[in-house]
Amino acid sequence: MSVDTSTERIGAEPGRATLRAFAGRAPAPASPAPAAALHSGGVAAAALLALVGIGALLHEPVLIPPIAASAAIVYGVPALPLAQPRSVVAGHLLCAAVGYVGLALLGRAPWVAALAAGVAVGVMTLARTPHSPAAATTVVVVLQAPDPVVFVPLLTGAAVLLVLAGMAASRARRGAVRYPVYWW
Repeated sequence: MSVDTSTERIGAEPGRATLRAFAGRAPAPASPAPAAALHSGGVAAAALLALVGIGALLHEPVLIPPIAASAAIVYGVPALPLAQPRSVVAGHLLCAAVGYVGLALLGRAPWVAALAAGVAVGVMTLARTPHSPAAATTVVVVLQAPDPVVFVPLLTGAAVLLVLAGMAASRARRGAVRYPVYWW
């Protein structure tokens, strides 16, 4: 007696049963209107270019990868809790602090960056400031050891600029989600 161990069934597409096991329960969101996508991308590019300009004037890098990721969240999905000012600004500052503590206690090493990023996620959760790009700020601090006297004000200014640009952008486009949904 032979047993059929394949996942294919009559009339089903090959591999469909396997894909179904990994599928979520809700459909993907609808595609945004092209004008909304263009608006979000344009505002993100303008804000990030402003940070590049500020960095050039100060001779300090202000645009770092976590800030670019924050822009994607603030301008792409402004209603999410991760996009709210509390999470953007406080999340980056808390994660920078965790990074500096990890750096001071354990030194500059990839394993310290990984450990500190995990701790930072826990701290953000406890503080109700979820912002995934901020965990990357922890990694930047541990691996690059920037001077906190310079880095923290620039990080704060960059996060605040993203929030202010998000506010302006939401009011400039008719029908856009009002940002922020809440402040604190």
